Amino acid sequence: MKTFYSDNHRKHYPPFEVFDGGKRVPYLENPDRMDQILNALKKTDWVELTAPLDFGLDPILAVHDKDYINFLATAWSEWLALAPEVAASPEQNAFLPATFALRRMPRVPSTLLGKAGYYIMDLSACIVEATYAAALTSAHCALSAAEFITRSSSSFILPNSSFALCRPPGHHAGKDYAGGYCFINNASVAANWLSSKGKVALLDIDYHAGNGTQDIFYKRNDVLTISIHGDPDFEYPHFIGFADETGADDGLGFHKNFPLAKDTGDAEYLSALDEALNLIKNFAPNYLVVSAGMDTFDGDPLGTFKVSREGFAEIGKRIAALGLPTTIIMEGGYANEALGTNVVTLLENFNSP
Repeated sequence: MKTFYSDNHRKHYPPFEVFDGGKRVPYLENPDRMDQILNALKKTDWVELTAPLDFGLDPILAVHDKDYINFLATAWSEWLALAPEVAASPEQNAFLPATFALRRMPRVPSTLLGKAGYYIMDLSACIVEATYAAALTSAHCALSAAEFITRSSSSFILPNSSFALCRPPGHHAGKDYAGGYCFINNASVAANWLSSKGKVALLDIDYHAGNGTQDIFYKRNDVLTISIHGDPDFEYPHFIGFADETGADDGLGFHKNFPLAKDTGDAEYLSALDEALNLIKNFAPNYLVVSAGMDTFDGDPLGTFKVSREGFAEIGKRIAALGLPTTIIMEGGYANEALGTNVVTLLENFNSP
Protein backbone atom coordinates (compact mmCIF):
# COMPACT_ATOMS: atom_id res chain seq x y z
CA MET A 1 0.00 0.00 0.00
CA LYS A 2 1.29 3.40 -0.98
CA THR A 3 1.78 5.35 2.26
CA PHE A 4 2.53 9.06 2.33
CA TYR A 5 4.51 10.35 5.30
CA SER A 6 6.91 13.12 6.28
CA ASP A 7 9.09 13.67 9.34
CA ASN A 8 8.08 17.35 9.32
CA HIS A 9 5.50 16.61 12.01
CA ARG A 10 8.13 16.00 14.70
CA LYS A 11 8.75 19.65 15.58
CA HIS A 12 5.06 20.18 16.25
CA TYR A 13 5.28 19.05 19.85
CA PRO A 14 3.58 21.40 22.29
CA PRO A 15 4.87 20.92 25.84
CA PHE A 16 1.38 20.65 27.36
CA GLU A 17 -2.35 20.82 26.82
CA VAL A 18 -5.15 21.69 29.25
CA PHE A 19 -7.75 19.08 30.18
CA ASP A 20 -11.21 19.66 31.62
CA GLY A 21 -11.01 21.37 34.99
CA GLY A 22 -7.84 23.22 34.02
CA LYS A 23 -5.49 20.25 34.48
CA ARG A 24 -2.23 20.81 32.59
CA VAL A 25 -0.98 17.52 31.10
CA PRO A 26 1.65 16.35 28.57
CA TYR A 27 0.47 16.63 24.97
CA LEU A 28 -1.23 13.36 24.03
CA GLU A 29 -1.09 13.97 20.28
CA ASN A 30 2.68 13.52 20.17
CA PRO A 31 5.37 12.22 17.78
CA ASP A 32 5.46 8.85 19.55
CA ARG A 33 2.11 8.08 17.92
CA MET A 34 3.73 8.21 14.47
CA ASP A 35 6.75 6.21 15.62
CA GLN A 36 4.51 3.42 16.86
CA ILE A 37 2.67 3.32 13.54
CA LEU A 38 5.85 3.53 11.47
CA ASN A 39 7.49 0.70 13.41
CA ALA A 40 4.48 -1.51 12.80
CA LEU A 41 4.23 -0.61 9.11
CA LYS A 42 7.92 -1.36 8.52
CA LYS A 43 7.40 -4.92 9.77
CA THR A 44 5.04 -5.61 6.86
CA ASP A 45 6.02 -6.45 3.27
CA TRP A 46 3.23 -4.47 1.62
CA VAL A 47 3.84 -0.86 2.66
CA GLU A 48 5.70 1.60 0.46
CA LEU A 49 6.60 4.81 2.32
CA THR A 50 6.67 7.87 0.07
CA ALA A 51 7.25 11.56 0.70
CA PRO A 52 4.29 13.80 -0.17
CA LEU A 53 4.15 16.11 -3.15
CA ASP A 54 3.73 19.85 -2.60
CA PHE A 55 0.31 20.93 -3.90
CA GLY A 56 0.69 24.55 -2.80
CA LEU A 57 -1.98 26.47 -0.91
CA ASP A 58 -4.78 26.47 -3.46
CA PRO A 59 -6.35 23.11 -2.45
CA ILE A 60 -6.22 24.18 1.20
CA LEU A 61 -7.75 27.60 0.54
CA ALA A 62 -10.52 25.86 -1.41
CA VAL A 63 -11.63 24.43 1.97
CA HIS A 64 -10.38 26.88 4.60
CA ASP A 65 -10.84 30.62 5.07
CA LYS A 66 -7.80 32.56 3.84
CA ASP A 67 -7.60 34.79 6.92
CA TYR A 68 -7.67 31.72 9.16
CA ILE A 69 -4.77 30.14 7.28
CA ASN A 70 -2.87 33.43 7.50
CA PHE A 71 -3.47 33.40 11.26
CA LEU A 72 -1.97 29.90 11.54
CA ALA A 73 1.02 30.97 9.46
CA THR A 74 1.88 34.02 11.57
CA ALA A 75 0.53 33.35 15.07
CA TRP A 76 3.77 32.08 16.62
CA SER A 77 6.03 34.81 15.26
CA GLU A 78 3.51 37.47 16.28
CA TRP A 79 3.29 35.94 19.74
CA LEU A 80 7.08 36.07 20.14
CA ALA A 81 7.01 39.74 19.24
CA LEU A 82 4.35 40.38 21.91
CA ALA A 83 5.90 38.11 24.55
CA PRO A 84 9.70 38.12 24.01
CA GLU A 85 10.26 36.17 27.22
CA VAL A 86 8.84 33.14 25.40
CA ALA A 87 11.81 33.20 23.01
CA ALA A 88 14.15 32.33 25.89
CA SER A 89 12.38 29.01 26.51
CA PRO A 90 10.11 28.16 23.56
CA GLU A 91 10.21 24.46 24.48
CA GLN A 92 8.23 25.28 27.64
CA ASN A 93 5.63 27.46 25.97
CA ALA A 94 2.70 27.15 23.61
CA PHE A 95 0.43 29.81 22.19
CA LEU A 96 -3.16 29.59 23.44
CA PRO A 97 -5.83 32.22 24.02
CA ALA A 98 -7.54 32.80 27.35
CA THR A 99 -10.78 34.06 25.82
CA PHE A 100 -12.88 32.15 23.28
CA ALA A 101 -15.48 33.60 20.93
CA LEU A 102 -19.08 32.49 21.32
CA ARG A 103 -19.45 33.00 17.55
CA ARG A 104 -22.77 34.76 18.03
CA MET A 105 -21.32 37.77 16.26
CA PRO A 106 -19.28 37.32 13.06
CA ARG A 107 -16.73 40.06 13.73
CA VAL A 108 -13.08 38.92 13.67
CA PRO A 109 -10.96 40.80 16.26
CA SER A 110 -7.92 42.77 15.13
CA THR A 111 -5.55 41.76 17.95
CA LEU A 112 -3.57 38.52 17.97
CA LEU A 113 -5.14 37.19 21.17
CA GLY A 114 -8.58 38.18 19.96
CA LYS A 115 -8.01 36.34 16.69
CA ALA A 116 -6.76 33.31 18.61
CA GLY A 117 -9.97 33.17 20.60
CA TYR A 118 -11.94 33.44 17.37
CA TYR A 119 -9.95 30.89 15.36
CA ILE A 120 -9.19 28.29 18.10
CA MET A 121 -11.99 26.16 19.53
CA ASP A 122 -10.36 24.63 22.61
CA LEU A 123 -7.22 24.19 24.72
CA SER A 124 -5.81 21.23 22.79
CA ALA A 125 -5.05 23.21 19.62
CA CYS A 126 -1.74 24.50 20.95
CA ILE A 127 0.47 26.39 18.51
CA VAL A 128 4.26 26.22 18.59
CA GLU A 129 6.88 27.36 16.08
CA ALA A 130 6.53 24.41 13.68
CA THR A 131 2.76 23.88 13.94
CA TYR A 132 1.87 25.56 10.67
CA ALA A 133 4.62 23.83 8.70
CA ALA A 134 3.59 20.46 10.12
CA ALA A 135 -0.07 21.08 9.34
CA LEU A 136 0.74 22.04 5.75
CA THR A 137 2.80 18.89 5.23
CA SER A 138 0.06 16.80 6.79
CA ALA A 139 -2.43 18.20 4.28
CA HIS A 140 -0.02 17.48 1.44
CA CYS A 141 0.22 13.86 2.62
CA ALA A 142 -3.57 13.61 2.32
CA LEU A 143 -3.58 15.28 -1.11
CA SER A 144 -0.81 12.98 -2.34
CA ALA A 145 -2.76 9.95 -1.18
CA ALA A 146 -5.87 11.25 -2.95
CA GLU A 147 -3.98 11.93 -6.16
CA PHE A 148 -2.55 8.41 -6.08
CA ILE A 149 -5.95 6.71 -6.10
CA THR A 150 -7.06 8.74 -9.11
CA ARG A 151 -4.09 7.42 -11.07
CA SER A 152 -4.35 3.81 -9.95
CA SER A 153 -8.11 3.59 -10.36
CA SER A 154 -7.89 4.59 -14.02
CA SER A 155 -6.00 1.42 -14.90
CA PHE A 156 -7.44 -2.03 -15.59
CA ILE A 157 -6.87 -3.39 -12.09
CA LEU A 158 -8.96 -3.55 -8.96
CA PRO A 159 -9.50 -0.16 -7.31
CA ASN A 160 -6.41 0.66 -5.31
CA SER A 161 -6.01 2.31 -1.94
CA SER A 162 -3.56 4.61 -0.23
CA PHE A 163 -2.74 5.73 3.29
CA ALA A 164 -1.85 9.22 4.48
CA LEU A 165 0.02 9.02 7.77
CA CYS A 166 -0.99 12.52 8.80
CA ARG A 167 0.11 14.41 11.88
CA PRO A 168 -1.34 16.68 13.10
CA PRO A 169 -4.74 15.13 12.43
CA GLY A 170 -7.49 17.18 10.82
CA HIS A 171 -11.15 16.27 11.24
CA HIS A 172 -11.91 18.73 14.07
CA ALA A 173 -10.64 21.71 12.04
CA GLY A 174 -13.51 23.67 10.47
CA LYS A 175 -13.53 26.21 7.72
CA ASP A 176 -12.02 28.86 9.97
CA TYR A 177 -11.12 27.25 13.28
CA ALA A 178 -8.70 24.82 14.91
CA GLY A 179 -9.61 22.36 17.64
CA GLY A 180 -9.06 18.86 18.95
CA TYR A 181 -5.36 18.76 17.94
CA CYS A 182 -6.40 19.73 14.37
CA PHE A 183 -5.43 22.78 12.32
CA ILE A 184 -6.03 21.92 8.64
CA ASN A 185 -8.73 19.39 7.80
CA ASN A 186 -6.64 16.88 5.86
CA ALA A 187 -9.48 14.54 4.89
CA SER A 188 -11.71 17.42 3.77
CA VAL A 189 -8.93 18.94 1.69
CA ALA A 190 -8.42 15.55 0.01
CA ALA A 191 -12.17 14.96 -0.48
CA ASN A 192 -12.69 18.43 -1.93
CA TRP A 193 -9.79 17.93 -4.35
CA LEU A 194 -11.26 14.59 -5.43
CA SER A 195 -14.73 16.12 -5.87
CA SER A 196 -13.58 17.85 -9.06
CA LYS A 197 -13.07 14.38 -10.54
CA GLY A 198 -16.28 12.70 -9.38
CA LYS A 199 -18.60 12.13 -6.46
CA VAL A 200 -16.92 11.51 -3.10
CA ALA A 201 -18.01 9.86 0.15
CA LEU A 202 -16.15 10.72 3.34
CA LEU A 203 -16.54 8.21 6.17
CA ASP A 204 -15.23 9.24 9.60
CA ILE A 205 -14.56 6.33 11.97
CA ASP A 206 -12.70 8.30 14.63
CA TYR A 207 -14.16 8.04 18.15
CA HIS A 208 -14.97 11.76 18.22
CA ALA A 209 -17.46 13.45 15.89
CA GLY A 210 -15.90 14.95 12.78
CA ASN A 211 -17.25 18.42 13.51
CA GLY A 212 -14.86 20.21 11.18
CA THR A 213 -15.70 17.94 8.27
CA GLN A 214 -19.41 18.40 8.96
CA ASP A 215 -18.92 22.17 9.00
CA ILE A 216 -17.07 22.19 5.67
CA PHE A 217 -19.47 20.05 3.62
CA TYR A 218 -22.79 20.65 5.39
CA LYS A 219 -24.40 22.56 2.49
CA ARG A 220 -22.97 20.45 -0.33
CA ASN A 221 -24.40 17.45 -2.15
CA ASP A 222 -21.35 16.35 -4.14
CA VAL A 223 -19.62 14.94 -1.03
CA LEU A 224 -21.54 12.59 1.23
CA THR A 225 -20.21 12.87 4.79
CA ILE A 226 -20.80 10.28 7.51
CA SER A 227 -19.44 10.17 11.06
CA ILE A 228 -19.67 7.28 13.54
CA HIS A 229 -18.71 8.50 17.00
CA GLY A 230 -19.35 8.86 20.70
CA ASP A 231 -22.60 10.70 21.35
CA PRO A 232 -21.77 14.42 21.80
CA ASP A 233 -24.33 14.46 24.59
CA PHE A 234 -21.48 13.09 26.76
CA GLU A 235 -18.40 13.33 24.53
CA TYR A 236 -16.21 15.94 22.82
CA PRO A 237 -16.90 18.08 20.82
CA HIS A 238 -20.23 18.30 22.71
CA PHE A 239 -21.93 20.88 20.46
CA ILE A 240 -22.10 19.03 17.13
CA GLY A 241 -22.52 15.48 15.85
CA PHE A 242 -26.13 14.75 16.79
CA ALA A 243 -28.37 12.43 14.77
CA ASP A 244 -30.74 15.19 13.64
CA GLU A 245 -27.94 17.10 11.87
CA THR A 246 -28.39 15.95 8.28
CA GLY A 247 -27.18 18.83 6.13
CA ALA A 248 -28.69 22.12 4.96
CA ASP A 249 -29.69 23.79 1.71
CA ASP A 250 -28.28 21.75 -1.21
CA GLY A 251 -26.63 19.45 1.31
CA LEU A 252 -29.82 18.41 3.08
CA GLY A 253 -29.74 14.63 3.39
CA PHE A 254 -26.06 14.40 2.46
CA HIS A 255 -24.69 14.27 6.00
CA LYS A 256 -25.31 11.49 8.52
CA ASN A 257 -24.19 11.18 12.14
CA PHE A 258 -24.20 7.93 14.08
CA PRO A 259 -23.83 8.97 17.76
CA LEU A 260 -23.21 5.84 19.81
CA ALA A 261 -23.42 5.10 23.52
CA LYS A 262 -20.60 4.62 26.00
CA ASP A 263 -19.08 1.13 26.05
CA THR A 264 -20.05 0.46 22.43
CA GLY A 265 -18.38 -2.79 21.41
CA ASP A 266 -17.72 -4.61 18.15
CA ALA A 267 -21.29 -5.75 17.49
CA GLU A 268 -22.90 -2.35 18.02
CA TYR A 269 -20.18 -0.54 16.10
CA LEU A 270 -20.32 -2.90 13.12
CA SER A 271 -24.10 -2.54 13.01
CA ALA A 272 -23.74 1.24 12.65
CA LEU A 273 -20.96 0.75 10.11
CA ASP A 274 -23.19 -1.47 7.97
CA GLU A 275 -25.84 1.28 7.90
CA ALA A 276 -23.18 3.79 6.89
CA LEU A 277 -21.86 1.54 4.14
CA ASN A 278 -25.36 1.10 2.72
CA LEU A 279 -25.69 4.86 2.51
CA ILE A 280 -22.40 5.02 0.64
CA LYS A 281 -23.51 2.28 -1.77
CA ASN A 282 -26.73 4.16 -2.52
CA PHE A 283 -24.79 7.38 -3.10
CA ALA A 284 -22.55 5.51 -5.59
CA PRO A 285 -19.43 7.66 -5.24
CA ASN A 286 -16.39 7.50 -7.48
CA TYR A 287 -14.00 7.82 -4.53
CA LEU A 288 -13.98 7.12 -0.82
CA VAL A 289 -12.05 9.02 1.85
CA VAL A 290 -11.82 7.43 5.31
CA SER A 291 -10.93 9.49 8.37
CA ALA A 292 -9.41 6.69 10.40
CA GLY A 293 -9.15 7.21 14.15
CA MET A 294 -8.05 4.33 16.35
CA ASP A 295 -9.43 5.90 19.54
CA THR A 296 -12.47 3.61 19.36
CA PHE A 297 -10.11 0.95 20.74
CA ASP A 298 -10.90 -0.60 24.10
CA GLY A 299 -8.63 1.19 26.57
CA ASP A 300 -7.89 4.36 24.62
CA PRO A 301 -7.36 7.18 27.15
CA LEU A 302 -9.62 9.56 25.22
CA GLY A 303 -12.43 7.14 24.40
CA THR A 304 -15.11 4.98 26.01
CA PHE A 305 -15.73 2.44 23.23
CA LYS A 306 -14.71 -1.22 23.44
CA VAL A 307 -13.77 -1.99 19.85
CA SER A 308 -11.26 -4.86 19.70
CA ARG A 309 -8.40 -5.58 17.31
CA GLU A 310 -10.65 -8.18 15.68
CA GLY A 311 -13.21 -5.41 15.33
CA PHE A 312 -10.69 -3.27 13.41
CA ALA A 313 -10.04 -6.18 11.06
CA GLU A 314 -13.75 -6.51 10.35
CA ILE A 315 -14.12 -2.75 9.89
CA GLY A 316 -11.36 -2.85 7.31
CA LYS A 317 -12.89 -5.81 5.46
CA ARG A 318 -16.34 -4.27 5.29
CA ILE A 319 -15.15 -0.89 4.03
CA ALA A 320 -12.85 -2.52 1.49
CA ALA A 321 -15.76 -4.62 0.23
CA LEU A 322 -17.26 -1.45 -1.28
CA GLY A 323 -14.68 -1.87 -4.02
CA LEU A 324 -14.01 1.86 -4.27
CA PRO A 325 -10.75 3.71 -4.84
CA THR A 326 -10.07 4.58 -1.21
CA THR A 327 -7.67 6.85 0.61
CA ILE A 328 -7.34 6.40 4.35
CA ILE A 329 -6.35 9.48 6.35
CA MET A 330 -4.88 9.12 9.84
CA GLU A 331 -6.79 10.90 12.58
CA GLY A 332 -6.76 10.09 16.32
CA GLY A 333 -5.79 7.15 18.53
CA TYR A 334 -3.89 7.58 21.80
CA ALA A 335 -3.34 4.09 23.19
CA ASN A 336 0.17 4.35 21.79
CA GLU A 337 1.44 0.87 22.62
CA ALA A 338 -1.41 -0.70 20.64
CA LEU A 339 -1.68 2.00 17.98
CA GLY A 340 0.71 0.60 15.40
CA THR A 341 -0.78 -2.88 15.45
CA ASN A 342 -4.30 -1.48 15.27
CA VAL A 343 -3.46 0.64 12.22
CA VAL A 344 -1.81 -2.29 10.43
CA THR A 345 -4.82 -4.47 11.24
CA LEU A 346 -7.11 -1.96 9.54
CA LEU A 347 -4.88 -1.25 6.58
CA GLU A 348 -3.98 -4.78 5.60
CA ASN A 349 -7.56 -5.28 4.47
CA PHE A 350 -7.08 -2.61 1.79
CA ASN A 351 -3.97 -4.17 0.28
CA SER A 352 -5.01 -4.64 -3.35
CA PRO A 353 -3.40 -7.33 -5.52
